[in-house]
Amino acid sequence: MRHIRPVTHDTALPLYDAATTRHIEMAALAGQPSGALIRRAGLSVAKLAMAIAPHGSRVWVACGPGNNGADGLEAARHLQTWGKQVFVTTLAHGRADDKATGHRLKQAVDAGVTWMPTPPDHFDACIDAMLGLGCQARPLDGRLAAWIDRIRTQRQPVLSVDLPTGLHPDTGCAAKDAVVADHTLCLLTLKPGLFTANGRDFCGRLWLDELCTAASLLDAPNAQRPTAWLSGAPRPGVRLHASHKGSYGDVGVVGGSRGMTGAALLAASAALHAGAGRVFVSLLDSQAPSVHMNQPELMLRPIELLAIEDMAVVCGCGGGAQIADWLPKLFAGSRALVLDADGLNAVAADPQLAVLLQQRGDRGAATVITPHPLEAARLLGTRTADIQHDRLSSAAALARRFHCTVVLKGSGTVISSPGEVPLINPTGNSRLASAGTGDVLAGMVGAGLAQGLGPAQAAADAVFRHGQRADHWPEHLSLTASRLGSAAWAKPSPPGFSAAL
Repeated sequence: MRHIRPVTHDTALPLYDAATTRHIEMAALAGQPSGALIRRAGLSVAKLAMAIAPHGSRVWVACGPGNNGADGLEAARHLQTWGKQVFVTTLAHGRADDKATGHRLKQAVDAGVTWMPTPPDHFDACIDAMLGLGCQARPLDGRLAAWIDRIRTQRQPVLSVDLPTGLHPDTGCAAKDAVVADHTLCLLTLKPGLFTANGRDFCGRLWLDELCTAASLLDAPNAQRPTAWLSGAPRPGVRLHASHKGSYGDVGVVGGSRGMTGAALLAASAALHAGAGRVFVSLLDSQAPSVHMNQPELMLRPIELLAIEDMAVVCGCGGGAQIADWLPKLFAGSRALVLDADGLNAVAADPQLAVLLQQRGDRGAATVITPHPLEAARLLGTRTADIQHDRLSSAAALARRFHCTVVLKGSGTVISSPGEVPLINPTGNSRLASAGTGDVLAGMVGAGLAQGLGPAQAAADAVFRHGQRADHWPEHLSLTASRLGSAAWAKPSPPGFSAAL
């Protein structure tokens, strides 16, 4: 199984939507014997199934029409030959026009595979080869819905071929009753929908087989452009011995109105721990203390005294309604800017502020906005459900409108910049669903900008490390934003089931 490898977070990987994948598939088929790609795919599926459930004797292969079903039938034949008792159900049975599955079903039955009109009463593992890329064209009803329900209720290991049935390859939106896989073997390409929206909850452990031919196709001069990139781990930073605090830039945090000073202080602490040389905090609560006794490294001072033209400003965290009064000055004068939380809400509510933010982008001033889906919906004048329905397109729309880098937060955070291929972040988990973690992220982005990174790189690095801390968090320790910002407990986890097969 030298061609099958686990999908890890270490390196950047190209992602291709359904239409682009079909172009790559057509190029891969050119000049090859008929059925060669399906034979390779089916063999890979069978080998991975053996690795996932080596002791299971009864395997149910649920096959749909087209190439996905053909891959499943090819896998079924191999598994039967290798000593498994294999049962196949086929949505396309009896359809003479389905050339992809017709003769392969006969080959499988000739090899001893049992064809059944309904799923077996008992099985030790299931291969979901029902729809794959074709999920957009078919509702999950009738026999298909019944089979998915059986898969979900039986709770045996499930290997999906290319995509879990019911998961959209481009957007990651899952049908209500989509297959929840334990493992997904991606063929030829990785698809964006596996990594954002519902994708990470439905696909389980991801594996990739480029089927021998795809790698050269993707590197060719006329290769298809990726739809997105899975962002890899940031490069380790180098801090020279002959350096000083001025070498790593200044961050100014503006926010923290009455009752919400903690948000600004979390962002400031995160910026400090993320490597900024100096961090200044301007709290909008006039009664706030002038020193942070638990973290005296943070320099608290009035906003009028901030040299914003020389620093990366993080604004909006806990800013309340007061932040709107300061945004024109910050948009016009700051060297680099991270706009978060109430700063975003102020822009959504005031068309003139939106124009000023656009003009900042037109000047080429480094700007990153960090909306969650509800804030993104307010900025675009739409609904949260519309944002989540196509996160890549939503992030791109925000980047075009405000001419800046957008960090659309959520499962599979999307980083989008005007005219650039977007990034999808692979790290993070539900432990980040806690108050203040977004403020921590804003501070980390600000630290990257202060240290001279471009907006897209500062955003991608911060988002990756922010999620990585949650992924490595000790099970016994609760994750709070203040702990997350300090990264004191971010310890690497031991390697799991990750060796290439």
